[in-house]
Amino acid sequence: MSRRAELANSSPPARDTPGGRRVLITGGASGLGLALATACLGRGDRVLVVDLAETRPSSVPEGADYLRLDVRSQQDWDAGLAHVRDRWGGLDVLVNNAGVATGGRIDVESISDWERVLDINLLGVVRGCQTFTPLFKEQRAGHIVNTASLAGLIHGPGMSSYNAAKAGVVALSETLGFELAPWGIHVSVVCPAFFRTNLHESLQGKDTAMEETALKLITRASMSADEVAEIVLKGIDRHKRVILTDRLGRQAFWTKRLVRPAYNAMATKAGQKLARKSGNA
Repeated sequence: MSRRAELANSSPPARDTPGGRRVLITGGASGLGLALATACLGRGDRVLVVDLAETRPSSVPEGADYLRLDVRSQQDWDAGLAHVRDRWGGLDVLVNNAGVATGGRIDVESISDWERVLDINLLGVVRGCQTFTPLFKEQRAGHIVNTASLAGLIHGPGMSSYNAAKAGVVALSETLGFELAPWGIHVSVVCPAFFRTNLHESLQGKDTAMEETALKLITRASMSADEVAEIVLKGIDRHKRVILTDRLGRQAFWTKRLVRPAYNAMATKAGQKLARKSGNA
């Protein structure tokens, strides 16, 4: 019997209820990822935090495993898969949470900035899904949780690369939800509005005006990462396909779908304001 088959046959049964689940969280050393890791540990889950630091960051909570994993590296993803197979015999919840912030007008933001955000925020999620889907199919159980953003559903001006990446994550999640259901695999996409986190530290594009706006929206947001994490976990427990985390997000989501003229007027006004600010109108 091959090592792969041996591990699959000896795996503990996958769990679909809170407590005792095996959870891998990318970008888990800070922000929403850290908040989710802490909350999962508090429920009695086993947690593997993966992030970019070569050695275990001091922020990673006691009781969690740590592994360096760059979501742009398939080799790193393979190491993450090997880790959960060897240590736990499988995985119950994959949280594709790692991401970077970006903002920029189409004629200001560079192609290299586009390539960076798509490689991390979209293809990083794709790599995670591709890596762990075979394991989940073997188990005939599992839950993929992809962190997108309200920007994946509501596409305001001045954020085309970020909006495109997050909309891609939403589309991917919806697709996989239907594609993987026959194997008992659930897929959720998380679409929060702005909340207080360190995401702004990843800003490094050419459009400094847009990045200043993003900085204010993140640092002055009313919700904390811990509050968002609590809502996300409840959504995971209920197998919600789309997890909206705040009132503003729900209002914008339903306005776009049910009152499209009002949504268009709001977005048009935002575009005009951005043009005036840049001195082009």
